[in-house]
Amino acid sequence: MAVSANRLELLQIADAVAREKSIDRQIVLASMEDAMQKAARSRYGQETEVRAEINPKTGEVRFSRLLLVVEQVENEATQILLGEARKKNPAAQVGDWIAETLPPFDFGRIAAQSAKQVIVQKVREAERDRQYQEFKDRIGEIINGVVKRVEYGNVIVDLGRGEATIRRDEMIPREVFRPGDRVRAYVYDVRREQRGPQVFLSRTHPQLMAKLFRQEVPEIYDGVIEVKAVARDPGSRAKIAVISRDSAIDPVGACVGMRGSRVQAVVNELQGEKIDIIPWSPDAATFIVNALQPAEVVKVVLDEDTARIEVVVPDDQLSLAIGRRGQNVRLASQLTGWDIDILTEAEESERRQKEFVERTNAFMNALDVDEVVGQLLASEGFRSVEELAFVETNELAGIEGFDADTAAEIQARANEYLAKIEAEQDQRRKELGVADELREVEGVTTPMLVKFGENDVKTIEDLAGCATDDLVGWSERKDGETIKNPGFLDGLDLSREEAEALIMAARVKAGWIEAEPAPAVEEEEHPASEA
Repeated sequence: MAVSANRLELLQIADAVAREKSIDRQIVLASMEDAMQKAARSRYGQETEVRAEINPKTGEVRFSRLLLVVEQVENEATQILLGEARKKNPAAQVGDWIAETLPPFDFGRIAAQSAKQVIVQKVREAERDRQYQEFKDRIGEIINGVVKRVEYGNVIVDLGRGEATIRRDEMIPREVFRPGDRVRAYVYDVRREQRGPQVFLSRTHPQLMAKLFRQEVPEIYDGVIEVKAVARDPGSRAKIAVISRDSAIDPVGACVGMRGSRVQAVVNELQGEKIDIIPWSPDAATFIVNALQPAEVVKVVLDEDTARIEVVVPDDQLSLAIGRRGQNVRLASQLTGWDIDILTEAEESERRQKEFVERTNAFMNALDVDEVVGQLLASEGFRSVEELAFVETNELAGIEGFDADTAAEIQARANEYLAKIEAEQDQRRKELGVADELREVEGVTTPMLVKFGENDVKTIEDLAGCATDDLVGWSERKDGETIKNPGFLDGLDLSREEAEALIMAARVKAGWIEAEPAPAVEEEEHPASEA
C-alpha cells in the first residue's frame, strides 16, 4: 500500500509542477525519468546504458539496462553475445538492443540530490522555452503588466506567465513607476539569452502610438483608416499621418473623435504628449506641407535624387515652422523621410539673386560677352555653358534682342570654351596617370577621368573593382539626421543607375563577366495576303 501511495504522489507532484510552471506534464515526467537514469548510473556504473520509464497513468517506475548484441563481447556492461541475446529474444540480430529489467533500488542522499538538480534544470529549460515560444509571436503588440521592481532605472514588469524589461532609454522622460503600478507597453524584441528568454518593452516606440490609436479608433481597427507613418519626441510631441480608404470618412476627424475624446485617451496614456494628426498624401510636396503644420508654406523645391526638399515660409512663420529646439521640422522630417531645409522668403530671394549673379558672371567669362547678354541668358533659365552649346539654335535666336547670327556666334563660343576645358582636363588626366583605355568604357567622360585619377582609380580593373557607393556616395541616418558620404564622382550629377552601368561596362571590358545579349526584336508577322 505504501508503494501505491508513492506512485500516486509522484504523479501528483508532476501535475503540480506542470500547472505551476505552465509547461506540459509529459515534459515534467521526462525530466524525472532523466533524473532517475542519472541516479541509476551512479548505482550500476556510468558506462551502463540505463533507461527509466514512468507509467503516466499508474506512476509505476521501471528500470532496464540496454545491451548491444555483438558477436564478440568487449564490454560486459554494455554488450551481450548473440547466443545469449537469442535466449531472451529468438529474433535478435547483431546490432540490435536487448532490454534487461533491473530490480528497484533505494536512492541515496547524493543520488537524490543529483536527481533533484536534473529535474530543476530540465523544468527551468522547459519553462524558458515555453516563455520564448509564447512571446516571440507577440512582437509588435501592446501588452499589459504590473511593475514588479525597479533596478537601476530599468523597470521589471510581471506579465503573469513571464517577466519583461523596460530599459531606461525606452521610457518616457520624467515618467516614474513604482512596484504594483499597472503599465501598458509595446513588445519590440524577444531574444534567447544565457539567463533565459528576455522580453523587451518600450514606451517610446513610434508603433506604440499607432497601436494605441488602433485600440481607440474603430475605423483604424476595421482597416477603413490606415496609419501611414508616426514620428515621436517621447513625452513632448508627436506627429501621426493617416489616410482614409473611404472618401466619406475624414481620417483626421475620426482620430480626434467627439470633442477630442479619442485622441485625448492616447494623450493621457502617453503622459500628455501633444499629437498632431496629419492627412497623408502620395504627393511628397503636399505631404511635407501638411507635416509642417501649423506653419504656412509659400513654396517647395524637391530634389528627389538626394531626398531633400527646400521649404519657403513667410518671414514671421520661420520660428513656428522650425519649432522649439527644431522639434517641428525634425518630426516632419522623420515622418516624411525627407531632409527639410527651411528658408524665409527674404533668404530665398537673396539666394536666387546670388545664383543669378554667379551664372551671369560665368557666361560673361566663358563666352566673352557683356553683362547684358550674360543676364539675358541667365534670366532665360540657362544654367551652364553646356546647355547653350547643345540647345537648338532657333531657341537662342528666339530670345528678345537676339537674331540667328547672334545665336550662332554664342553657340560657337560655347563650343570653343568646352573644347578648351576638355583639353585642359585631358592634360590633367594624363598627369594623374589615368590609362587611355579607361576612356573606352561606355559612359565615361573626361571630367570623370580626372575625378578617377584624383581618387586613385587609374585602370579598367580599378573601376571594375569599385562599388556603386564608391562612385556616387551613400547616405545614412544618425540621430534622426541624414549624413551624406561623398563618392568619387560627387558633383557630376550621376545617378546610381548610371554609376552601376559604368561599373558593369568596366567589368565586361576587363573580361570579368560576359556582356548580356541584347534582347531579340521579334519581327511582326504579316498576313500572307500582304506578303
